[in-house]
Amino acid sequence: MKLGIMSDSHDHVPMIEKACRVFNDERVDLVIHAGDYVAPFALSPLKQILKCDYVGVFGNNDGERVGLQQVADGRLRPSPTELELEGWKVLVAHEMPILEALIAGGWYDLIVYGHNHQPEIRRVGSTLAVNPGECGGWLRGRRTVAVATMDPLEARIIEL
Repeated sequence: MKLGIMSDSHDHVPMIEKACRVFNDERVDLVIHAGDYVAPFALSPLKQILKCDYVGVFGNNDGERVGLQQVADGRLRPSPTELELEGWKVLVAHEMPILEALIAGGWYDLIVYGHNHQPEIRRVGSTLAVNPGECGGWLRGRRTVAVATMDPLEARIIEL
């Protein structure tokens, strides 16, 4: 299974569209968004451009959650949320205050998180932690997403 991973898009529709095209080119099977879409219209590219399904969690800047959930057709979940993808245990969160403990604990194969807008890929034991950075590029000026494979479990950051 191949995953597209994004976070912190913050209404930057042209970058969300670009991320969707990158994920299509990469032929990902599922896109995971780690929160901070902001407004419901920011989900439109995920529905209109992506050639695969997507799931996500809410971020701290997602105020209009009812509208977001309606546009997403129920694909958004509270943060953190657990997924099982083809037998792999995945944790998805926006803010991750106990990140280090969760990584060290080894309970999950993959941990996806966002919030700090800093891309990072880190392995501790059998756990891979991925922060795709900020898709929107508003805070740090660097627009990034990630692509991960589940077997072998690895990821890479892609500049938009």
